[in-house]
Amino acid sequence: MSVAPSCDDQGLRDEARGVSERLMQAGWQLVTAESCTGGWVAKTCTDLPGSSGWFDSGVVSYSNLAKARLLGVERATIAKYGAVSQETAAAMVRGIVSMPTLQAGLATTGIAGPSGGSDDKPVGLVCFAWALPGRACVTEAVKFAGDREAIRRQSVLHALERLRELLDEALSAINH
Repeated sequence: MSVAPSCDDQGLRDEARGVSERLMQAGWQLVTAESCTGGWVAKTCTDLPGSSGWFDSGVVSYSNLAKARLLGVERATIAKYGAVSQETAAAMVRGIVSMPTLQAGLATTGIAGPSGGSDDKPVGLVCFAWALPGRACVTEAVKFAGDREAIRRQSVLHALERLRELLDEALSAINH
């Protein structure tokens, strides 16, 4: 499999480093709630030396039952919108950041394939949610191309890139 340079292991580490710098600047801890990425965001973050200073924890909630049990996602949300939806991703991130000392969170849920897709929710569809203190939850759905590995790798990169952007916005607002 050919991987775009920004999506290779070094690109993922570079993006995680950018997130870490901003989290440390803000004095915030990060938590992750991951489904389709299977803990890859947390792994990328904790691969960095010193990550214990800004990374608190990650939950892999692959099944719908785990999303409900570990993150408090209402079964009605999953029934109405599906496990792969911006609504479920938002509920996942709200569940993971519910502890008062945890300020920044991100969630991923999607269909990495090769099977499991439908016309409404094709393979490659990944829903994200990000939460930061004093800011509204941000959600997004993105359709990635490629095989299972490529979809998951692109999902990790996107989750970290967008978190870095949101941290930049939050820090800019704090500093002005």
